[in-house]
Amino acid sequence: MQHKGTRTLETRRLILRRWQTGDAEAAFQNWMNDPEVTKYLTWKPHGDIAVTRLLLEAWAEEAEEENCYHWAIVLKETGELIGDISVMHANDYQETGSVGYCLGKRWWGRGYMTEAFREVLRYCFEEVGFYRINGSHAAVNLGSARVMEKCGLVPEGVRRGAFRLLLTGERVDIVERGILREEFHR
Repeated sequence: MQHKGTRTLETRRLILRRWQTGDAEAAFQNWMNDPEVTKYLTWKPHGDIAVTRLLLEAWAEEAEEENCYHWAIVLKETGELIGDISVMHANDYQETGSVGYCLGKRWWGRGYMTEAFREVLRYCFEEVGFYRINGSHAAVNLGSARVMEKCGLVPEGVRRGAFRLLLTGERVDIVERGILREEFHR
């Protein structure tokens, strides 16, 4: 792989760019403090913008690394910050990574995350040289399942009761998915 880091990417409706410390207010208001958005994530709603500020400082610093792939999702038309997408756990030898994302609920159901995800896949496969991208979602999170299906990630297994929701303590199954470079190009 030839790491290139978090470069600015553009789609028809979106700009994917590095995180900036000044993004805290919009990120906090648009999704990081929303229990509906964070319901199936590995972190709780922030509750205090200070938490968001600290996190974005760390993300802005991480973005300086060539093997960091973490984007803020911005609407081209309005400049509004609407979500987050990243490829984590980049493994140079295996040429793999795992995708994670979240989107403010005001923008659900409009195809924005699918559009962002497809561009991230294109960049990772065509420019960086990843061979495989993994993704996982709670089986009951049908929105995330649809995004991954539209982007070509196929189900590869289910980890039964593998995740306890942070807000309710409920256990959910996790669906593992993946896509290979040649599948993306079909």
